[in-house]
Amino acid sequence: MNTTRDDFDPIPSTRHRIPVGVGSLKQAEEAADALAVPVALGKEPPDELGTDAAGLASAGFTGERGQTLVRTRENGPVRVAVGTGAPERIDATLARDLAAEFARAVPWHKRLAIEVPSRDLGISRAEFAQAVTEGVLLARWRYFVGKDADRAPLESLLVVAPDEDAEEIGRGVERGRIIAEAYCLGRDLANCPATTLSAVRMAEVAQEVGPPAGLVVEVFDKDQLIELGCGGLLGVNRGSVEPPRMIRLRYQPENPTGRIALVGKGVMYDSGGISLKPSDESHAQMKNDMTGAAAVLASMTALQALGCTAAVTGYLMCTDNMPSGSAMKLGDVLRMRNGTTVEVLNTDAEGRLVMADALALATEEPVDAIVDIATLTGACLRTFGVEIAGVMGNNSAVVEQLRRAGDVVDEPVWELPLHRPYRSQLDSSIADLTNMGGVNAGSITAALFLEEFVDGRPWAHVDIAGTAQLPAPRTWRNKGATGFGTKLLIEFALGFARPADADSAAAAS
Repeated sequence: MNTTRDDFDPIPSTRHRIPVGVGSLKQAEEAADALAVPVALGKEPPDELGTDAAGLASAGFTGERGQTLVRTRENGPVRVAVGTGAPERIDATLARDLAAEFARAVPWHKRLAIEVPSRDLGISRAEFAQAVTEGVLLARWRYFVGKDADRAPLESLLVVAPDEDAEEIGRGVERGRIIAEAYCLGRDLANCPATTLSAVRMAEVAQEVGPPAGLVVEVFDKDQLIELGCGGLLGVNRGSVEPPRMIRLRYQPENPTGRIALVGKGVMYDSGGISLKPSDESHAQMKNDMTGAAAVLASMTALQALGCTAAVTGYLMCTDNMPSGSAMKLGDVLRMRNGTTVEVLNTDAEGRLVMADALALATEEPVDAIVDIATLTGACLRTFGVEIAGVMGNNSAVVEQLRRAGDVVDEPVWELPLHRPYRSQLDSSIADLTNMGGVNAGSITAALFLEEFVDGRPWAHVDIAGTAQLPAPRTWRNKGATGFGTKLLIEFALGFARPADADSAAAAS
């Protein structure tokens, strides 16, 4: 790859490993710049805040959920009262959010500490510690290539807990660190300028971060993709000066309890091809059209450290989608990996083309479930907005496992019907399929297209077109490309249970 002035580090967060740990209030007094003290609505605050409920109220702080009040002190760290809302039990989502609000309330403080409440929680102390670790680290993440690019956004995080709880809370802190670091990797990739993060560079990143995380990384170049018959990926790549790459990742524990294939859309920059996108803000955001591939890679780097017992194979389908004299044209017919021919009616419906090849490859090996994730349709953005992803599939057990995983990690997915009468909208007069349905139900017809390549295996499709980009920060979520899906896939893989009909589906195919 040629080095240019715009050749930025694509994964800066991996160079800033934030020390996290468990300690006492005394240690926090000595080592931290700012200490978060959770305060429930209508309750007296802990003594270490240095004031009572009346004093907080006089400053406008009542303990409402999400409220923060910074109290400076002559000696020791500033105290930050963080409202937890009504004094019922705290769950992981609330813990993650309040930790993020604390981190944002003291943006110039680098050494943070946060207390574990003494009252009963709705989750274990380890789960609370995991959630607050995620909240602080994710809220403080940034992708920045300016003059202060080497400045770490955070120097340390200490979770304050009694000695008798230190071991349990330490396990939660470590788990939160692993998940947050994986998520930050996904965010780095999704935010990196497309000139820097080509398909070739994406493969290099996978080769850098994969093996230390216990992953076997295979990279397939253009000649190998031709040999494999990956006509979808090759067709989309025709207009680009950058060569394509398919990256296959394998995580193989001993005596696996299940077999999962993950497929990620890796369109490094999506101009729309000949069906050129309008020249507006959405065009600039199209560097994030590889968020699905980023989520697959990032999530898989955490599996070994978290003790995942399922075997996971990931497919990252990476290419630009650019207009040029050699670009894919409207009316072209592509032959996919499984022999299916596709008439191209819109070159901006390219994600389903690159993913179809990987879905077909995934069915050629023993697999209990296939999950694909992609910034696929504007229809999904218009349906769910920027905080909820769509999910569809041919297996209710797999869809339900994804839904539950999303609820746990606060990356929600909502099921749309895979309404098969709409399949006729994909009929072509000259090929097996077209790559576009009608003007309505675009998310559903896109999923129906993908279903043609899973050969009856248990499968679900996650459409993150809306959740891949946020216009403004909210709690632990940052403005810009979000990296949505990393935590979802981690939680799904860790809790994966083989669908009851997995064997029968494979045998029937």
